[in-house]
Amino acid sequence: MPHVSPAPIREALGQAQWMRWDEEGKDEMRSWGRREKESFAEGKREVKTNIPFLQNVLSNTQFLHSTVDTQFIDENPDLFNLKPTQNRAQKLLHYLGHVMVNGPTTPIPVKAKPSSIDPVIPPVTMGEPSVGFRDVLLRAGPEGFAKAVRAHQGLLLMDTTFRDAHQSLLATRVRTHDLKLISPFVSHNFTNLYSLENWGGATFDVAMRFLSECPWKRLQELRALIPNVPFQMLLRGANAVGYTNYPDNAVFKFCEVAKENGMDIFRVFDSLNYLPNMLLGMEAAGAAGGVVEAAISYTGDVSDPMRQKYSLDYYVKLADELVKAGTHILCIKDMAGLLKPEASKLLIGALRDRFPDMPIHVHTHDTAGAGVAAMLACAEAGADVVDVAVDSMAGMTSQPSMGAIVACTKGTKLDTGIALEKVFDYSEYWEVTRGLYAPFDCTATMKSGNADVYENEIPGGQYTNLHFQAHSMGLGNKFKEVKKAYVEANKLLGDLIKVTPSSKIVGDLAQFMVQNNLTRAEVEERADELSFPLSVVEFLQGYIGIPHGGFPEPFRSKVLKSLARIEGRPGASLPPMDFKALEEGLRASHGDEITPEDVMSAAMYPKVFQEFKEFTANFGPVDCLNTRLFLDGPKIAEEFEVELERGKTLHIKALALGDLNKAGQREVFFELNGQLRSVLVKDTVAMKEMKFHPKAQKSIKGQVGAPMPGKVLEVKVEAGSKVEKGQPLCVLSAMKMETVVNSPVAGTVKAVHVTADTSLEGDDLILEIEE
Repeated sequence: MPHVSPAPIREALGQAQWMRWDEEGKDEMRSWGRREKESFAEGKREVKTNIPFLQNVLSNTQFLHSTVDTQFIDENPDLFNLKPTQNRAQKLLHYLGHVMVNGPTTPIPVKAKPSSIDPVIPPVTMGEPSVGFRDVLLRAGPEGFAKAVRAHQGLLLMDTTFRDAHQSLLATRVRTHDLKLISPFVSHNFTNLYSLENWGGATFDVAMRFLSECPWKRLQELRALIPNVPFQMLLRGANAVGYTNYPDNAVFKFCEVAKENGMDIFRVFDSLNYLPNMLLGMEAAGAAGGVVEAAISYTGDVSDPMRQKYSLDYYVKLADELVKAGTHILCIKDMAGLLKPEASKLLIGALRDRFPDMPIHVHTHDTAGAGVAAMLACAEAGADVVDVAVDSMAGMTSQPSMGAIVACTKGTKLDTGIALEKVFDYSEYWEVTRGLYAPFDCTATMKSGNADVYENEIPGGQYTNLHFQAHSMGLGNKFKEVKKAYVEANKLLGDLIKVTPSSKIVGDLAQFMVQNNLTRAEVEERADELSFPLSVVEFLQGYIGIPHGGFPEPFRSKVLKSLARIEGRPGASLPPMDFKALEEGLRASHGDEITPEDVMSAAMYPKVFQEFKEFTANFGPVDCLNTRLFLDGPKIAEEFEVELERGKTLHIKALALGDLNKAGQREVFFELNGQLRSVLVKDTVAMKEMKFHPKAQKSIKGQVGAPMPGKVLEVKVEAGSKVEKGQPLCVLSAMKMETVVNSPVAGTVKAVHVTADTSLEGDDLILEIEE
């Protein structure tokens, strides 16, 4: 952003106030800024007052209800238990200044600006919403709820707009702020929904990692606004909401805390349909008191006699095991949109014949454009519930259109009972809201559905994430090659069921192949020397379970060499997590404000949680900013309001942006509630330009370069270390993909050119080895 003169400040202050300011010798912003630095160094107010002490006095019962004397302070030592001020306003100014100088804090995959148009919230009837299916659940429990679903006349719908739809279309970036605005309308007008999917899956870590908000707070706030519709989440079996296995007690504890915070239905799946992992997740959800919806992940094509690995018999036998295990609802999870209408009739028809009393729920994606037809075929074959998204958030890699299903079933035995005009109002809100997320919208590069999904089998929820991940790694113009490599990577790994985290493993390998210009044959041939993504190595070790048909050989043995292999269910060998010790450690680092929910966040994602807490400590509660401000920051001279909490609103005006100083900082000027404020912000682009990182020379043996753009997570060696060929040297991370860089030769480390947190471009020099 260019330098701005003091003129906007003159305009904001008014001529008279400006003259007084100027007469006092403050004729330039810089002089005023220097005066303020002592109070607002690096955006942190250092001014100390006795306000916390006075607040304790004014809230003291004795002070309020009786006469006090000179012994009052001596008799009430707790008056000096001073609660530090949160200083949220100044922290938010620091965040806004940071965005104005450096751009969005969340990675932006395409060059697009958030829309400046605010969505119109449709009117809501006064009073409490009418009862919905959640009332049945609270009254009759999970078993009674399942019976009511099976006995229901007409087709039931689950709305995925709050979770899978935006995970599939907008890279999971929709913020709680925008979900809350439309929640009262949903509560009053969609009371006959089977459920609202609004949590779990990628939304848990993305909330902390990219949106800088607490996923538990989202659940709590939505529950308060929508008390009558069941909430549904996606639970990755023994992976909970992570990408790896956790100790059993961590999965049980997670489900328990989720249920306490308002979750109702747990869709439990495993990325490999590995039964031991699924059974653990089902048991954990059931023990928490939730509705257990066991989901069979679908791949292949049961209507094609040439596709034998995942046959109709395979799915029916797996369903048998899940029903025996006590699932309340049986789900088919078609995560890539591979269910064709004929396959839908065969699969759902076979399951309905086999389990006449079991409610059946079907999930799909509309990537190929056949989603509505497939879901209508499922309903005709006996499915009780199908997944939809509101029209403006439907289609392509998202779910089929809610409006289309409602309209097509109206007046038939499958009538949903949902008013079509309410769907239109709901859709209009999301159509405008979607514009706020233009930098993440798949339509920036994907203009329509694509039937090539029947070949590459990329899950809808991964499609946009994979595309944006490709952009971040410099492969944006090679996405067609990435999709083709995805097919080859899947074959290399033995034709997997592809859903998180197995889909991520296939995607990581595909991008690795394109990044390094490798064919499938070359990967197989050089498997013993390549630095594979960490996710691929850990999959082959058995960290997420055993795939149907076993691991691919000899590829597995060539990659792993002497690395350990896990036998059986991975989590069974993990020691229980010590939650008490974890909580004590968090309190030591972050104070007594740590909650049971924070403990679970740290248990699932320790590093991401730590970074989230550090971010909020520096920048405050950014979740209270509207989405345009969060992503793009304010324009110079723009005035706006920020509601910190009910009854506490900040009035802010962005005034000006200063020049770059010798320390690589810019001073950003605001008016906050009529008071002038400034913050110092490091200009990261300028700082990067001041530094030069050498490139690895491929002609010089022993120079090790970064195989992809990313950040260094860990350096495993130092200068002087003896290394063997293939020995891990460091770990890089880009988006959610981690890669271990191995030594190409045996020798001695001559020099290390990076440290943890160093950001690298492709081929940047990491270290040098002498043979």
